[in-house]
Amino acid sequence: MRLGDFELTPLLDGYFRLDGGAMFGVVPKPLWEKRAPPDERNRITLGMRPLLVRPSTGSGQAGQKVMLIDAGAGDKMDPKSADIYGLDRRENLDVTLGRAGVRPEDVEIVLASHLHFDHAGGFTARDASGTVRPRFPNARYLVSHGEWEDATHPHARSRASYFPENFLPLQDAGVLDFLHEDQEVAPGIRVRRTGGHNRFHQIIYIESGGQTAVFAADLMPTTAHVDAPWIMGYDLYPMETLEFKRAFLREAIEREYMVFFEHDPAIAAGYIREKNGRPYVEPAA
Repeated sequence: MRLGDFELTPLLDGYFRLDGGAMFGVVPKPLWEKRAPPDERNRITLGMRPLLVRPSTGSGQAGQKVMLIDAGAGDKMDPKSADIYGLDRRENLDVTLGRAGVRPEDVEIVLASHLHFDHAGGFTARDASGTVRPRFPNARYLVSHGEWEDATHPHARSRASYFPENFLPLQDAGVLDFLHEDQEVAPGIRVRRTGGHNRFHQIIYIESGGQTAVFAADLMPTTAHVDAPWIMGYDLYPMETLEFKRAFLREAIEREYMVFFEHDPAIAAGYIREKNGRPYVEPAA
């Protein structure tokens, strides 16, 4: 997908399953199961869709590097956890990067929306000796400093989402850079804190040629979550999610943002439209 001077390529690190009730919070099951049918264990299927951002051929975009936003769950999960989450990585990040013509050593920046295992697991990998190392050997990893503090000092509610092997090796390897506020991280690319899902969850804006794309991460993980009150039970601060989401939906509709849905199993990106006062998603071509 071309957006001004950028080439945006949704990737895939496979699929996993989470409890449908947890994914939709207070929304009654008779409503959410129409959008996301559950399995016999009440789990719904979710994708893991990192986004590859590159300068378009002939764009002349000065200073733009090959960037990866999030990296899925990776391949370090133990068999018990893989069963709990219904992990299916037959279609994984290495495969989809390869299809895009990119090797791990070509990635120069890895940008984290946050550090939960299904977003940051692919930041690291085990080598032949079993040592966990950065998966992208030539990349700098950009992480919110507040999110780093929360991930390295988890509490009882957040501990299950943070796996230290996904991010501590980045600091050990000296490839970690901290972000301290909403800011431009590369020409035309900026982060914006949403809070809600966790304190320092952030979304990513990509702007060029009068167009805007937004990597929505867990603000709206799937197209089923496009209604403002459809908020995950996993969100630590749901009212914060609701406030930000309401404003973002209006902004996205009025300015015709291309929105990337990180966990949707079928639709990688689309435009949020409105009909009879209700938002819906028109898939991007």
